[in-house]
Amino acid sequence: MSIPDYQTLMLPLLRFAADGNDHTTREAVDALASEFQLTPVERVALLASGQQAIFNNRVGWANSYLKKAGLLESPRRGALRITARGKQILGDNPARIDAKFLEQFPEFIDFRDAARNNRKEETSSVAVAMEQTPEEVLELAHQSIRLGLAQDL
Repeated sequence: MSIPDYQTLMLPLLRFAADGNDHTTREAVDALASEFQLTPVERVALLASGQQAIFNNRVGWANSYLKKAGLLESPRRGALRITARGKQILGDNPARIDAKFLEQFPEFIDFRDAARNNRKEETSSVAVAMEQTPEEVLELAHQSIRLGLAQDL
């Protein structure tokens, strides 16, 4: 199995937190890696920057998006806990939670719109795929620029 994208991780992450206890991000990463039956190689595969594991990055982004929508909260640094809203959503038994699903929450729309407004300009040469985290998109854009400059030289 390949490493799931961050949106695919949203619902399993929320289910992981469903017990209402505080959990560390490390516990969430380990539990989701087991759930998705990731191989040791997939667990340690790094982003192009070589600074972080791809899977850890994607769990982190899923966590961030769920927090922005008010489904998870951070009781302390590096920890997560389900909110009452998160419990309610799980009670509705959604088939999938993704960015489109999260648009029903005003806090998430505010976050999304603020992020869009903070971008200075969009470039048509970089297509943002929903399967990629923002960090992965930036790394691809950086690689594309470096290749272009190398060819120009």
